[in-house]
Amino acid sequence: MSLYAIGDLHLSLESEKPMDVFGGKWENYTEKLREGFSGLAAQDICVVCGDLTWAMSLKEAVSDFRFINDLPGRKIILKGNHDYWWSTASKAYAFFRQNGFETIDVLHNNCYFYGDTAICGTRGWFYEEESGAEHDRKIMNREIIRLETSLRAAGGAEKICFFHYPPLYKDYTCHEILELMQSYGVKTCCYGHIHGAGHRYAIEGRYAGVDYHMVSADHIGFKPKKIMD
Repeated sequence: MSLYAIGDLHLSLESEKPMDVFGGKWENYTEKLREGFSGLAAQDICVVCGDLTWAMSLKEAVSDFRFINDLPGRKIILKGNHDYWWSTASKAYAFFRQNGFETIDVLHNNCYFYGDTAICGTRGWFYEEESGAEHDRKIMNREIIRLETSLRAAGGAEKICFFHYPPLYKDYTCHEILELMQSYGVKTCCYGHIHGAGHRYAIEGRYAGVDYHMVSADHIGFKPKKIMD
């Protein structure tokens, strides 16, 4: 059994936003994802760090989630900034049951365990991406609460954090998230969100005692990155 991570699948099997239009790495990306996941076994776990589908509603997302469900391994998903279908975890689980999707779980105000290691996380946020400082602060405060709820649920276990937004990027630092990870002893952090030329500014490798992995699908060749054996 192994633990993997990937972000930003950006599926569009029933909507009109296929990433193929960007060309380059994104050409035939659904087939690349299928091939990339082919090396996973049924007992493996893959955390999907947000931006799963362009669908605006769960009804529109059926084909995309069927694609995800049918990929090898157990998938643990978290919200990204383009997951407009997302409302509540309970509605997502009802949707999964209704459609027979049995390999997908939701990381939201909770944690999961990979052996003795806890899988924790939340979406995160960039202050710069909205113009209103008050609006940003409210969103960030909710994300901090969700992250700490997830970390607390893990108890004394070793913890790995998964985000959609990077807590560190170029000149941006989310001090609240970094402080929480430090206080809970987090040593590994995975995130997505960054694409194209932005990859050059991503923080990867060891920084202040934490190992960072940028796992946007186009950055890692549409093949989930192994985080732990």
